[in-house]
Amino acid sequence: MADPKGFMTTPRETAATRPVFLRLRDWREVYEDFATERTQRQAGRCMDCGIPFCHQGCPLGNLIPEWNNLVWKTDWREAIERLHATNNFPEFTGTLCPAPCETACVVGINGDPVSIKRVEISIIDRAWDEGWVTPQVPVTLTGKKVAVVGSGPAGLAAAQQLTRAGHSVTVFERADAIGGLLRYGIPEFKMEKWRLDRRLDQMRAEGTEFRANVNVGVDITVTELRTSFDAVVLAGGATAWRDLPIPGRSLQGVYQAMEYLPPANRVARGDLATSPISASGKHVVVIGGGDTGADCVGTAHRQGAASVTQLEIMPRPPEVRSDAHPWPTYPMIYRVSSAHEEGGERIYSVSTTEFLGDAEGNVRALRLVDVKLDGGRFVPVEGSEREIPAGLVTLAMGFVGPQREGLLNELGVDYDPRGNVARDESFATSVDGVFVAGDMGRGQSLIVWAIAEGRSAAAGVDAYLMGRDVLPAPIAPTDRPIA
Repeated sequence: MADPKGFMTTPRETAATRPVFLRLRDWREVYEDFATERTQRQAGRCMDCGIPFCHQGCPLGNLIPEWNNLVWKTDWREAIERLHATNNFPEFTGTLCPAPCETACVVGINGDPVSIKRVEISIIDRAWDEGWVTPQVPVTLTGKKVAVVGSGPAGLAAAQQLTRAGHSVTVFERADAIGGLLRYGIPEFKMEKWRLDRRLDQMRAEGTEFRANVNVGVDITVTELRTSFDAVVLAGGATAWRDLPIPGRSLQGVYQAMEYLPPANRVARGDLATSPISASGKHVVVIGGGDTGADCVGTAHRQGAASVTQLEIMPRPPEVRSDAHPWPTYPMIYRVSSAHEEGGERIYSVSTTEFLGDAEGNVRALRLVDVKLDGGRFVPVEGSEREIPAGLVTLAMGFVGPQREGLLNELGVDYDPRGNVARDESFATSVDGVFVAGDMGRGQSLIVWAIAEGRSAAAGVDAYLMGRDVLPAPIAPTDRPIA
């Protein structure tokens, strides 16, 4: 156990954010440094409870009490070993995961939970600084070749596990740079891309091959893929976005979030001087109240929007847990992200009924109506119709599943009732030698689930190729998020 009285005597602390007026001038991560001594005190709040419910909250099964105790004892070297034992990329989860482990923390039953996410990112940052993160090159090669289609967190996790098991792995990415949503979907202010790049360097040194600008099914045919590789892992994500087919949808200035965010990331990366879809001087409306919507809000602030309004059809969540979300489940509560701290307005229980345009075909306003739940359906509130100005609209309403046209349909994989790629207990699809991991088989989910699925799919591939159970498989395909 760490500090026996830590959870009673030490208050919860998290890293402070940089002042808003400063961080809106750049694309750097918003959080300030967190002193080592403070991290150790936060780790000391861990109770090392008899049944660590944080394990239930974490799909990866991270050994949280163990590395909290090691940090408290200042054994940082062993702490990263325990962290890496279950998580290939703690810097990704430490910056991007909503931390369901914290909402499952026993200390959080009647107090503030342990700052698990802060301890996690501190461990991996320390490990990189000390040179403890090195390539793990396989001793022997199996002679088997595996293709991983998609280079997001699920594909990268699967690729690293399979490479370390001795297989020859090639990762294909249809974008011009490796990383999937980590590269172009996640804004720089949430995770700077040097964190991704140094992991890719490690994976290359281990033997993983990356091929960007390759659209599998187009640039490489399905026949070529199957004949060139002994197994295939599908990790292309749930990229079929949910649209809003209402009058005025075709007006200029109405974009999907994943049309808006990537060019902004290219600007931050230095590939573009300015984004072709800029919020500068415009009234911006973001439709969708989730994390992607918040990413659009923060991006619009940095581009100099005149105003930013975020719309959500659901009612505003409560400030604290409701009876519908008891501990240790992930609660639906009102959360304020760093992007929301920077300004803008959030409107709940509202639906957009029409995009209104000007004489040149540009969006100029939205027509809204308040809604209420009635028998499980949203019904308009009479007399609540109104207009709000809008020069740029982003649709951040989630995704409905994987893109079927091309690769998936040509492979002939089966789909589950939710429209995702169906798989068995080993993450194998209905096509022999083809496996699936992440959002493509699970549906839109969290980064921690993507990494866990990538690791589990890798275990399935290794067993298929070699008839052995060597790689860890943290989750089963039927597991669902607690959120």
